[in-house]
Amino acid sequence: MKDQAEAPISWNDFTKIEMRVGTIIQAEVFKEARNPAYKLVVDFGEYGTRKTSAQITDLYQPDDLIGKQVVAVINFPPKQIATFMSECLVLGTIGENHVITLLTPEQQTANGLRIG
Repeated sequence: MKDQAEAPISWNDFTKIEMRVGTIIQAEVFKEARNPAYKLVVDFGEYGTRKTSAQITDLYQPDDLIGKQVVAVINFPPKQIATFMSECLVLGTIGENHVITLLTPEQQTANGLRIG
């Protein structure tokens, strides 16, 4: 089943989305979350570190995530998730049964580089 396409956005709208590369520096099980998830801390270089919650437990273990570069949106407002304040949104593909595969750069890049 294909996802329903949303109404097109303008180029100006797209340029407002701050997608940046960051490196995961901490990862732990989010015990208080309703659905299985990890608490992550991601280093975005000059943009600082940001916390997030990610439901990526099907394919990843916390120890394997340390040092992994990811793509995230860093200009959403903070969002309360259970006992945790999420400060960015790590991006991934949503596969069958909602299994998430993280979006990552093909090669190591500097933290904070913009995705465009």
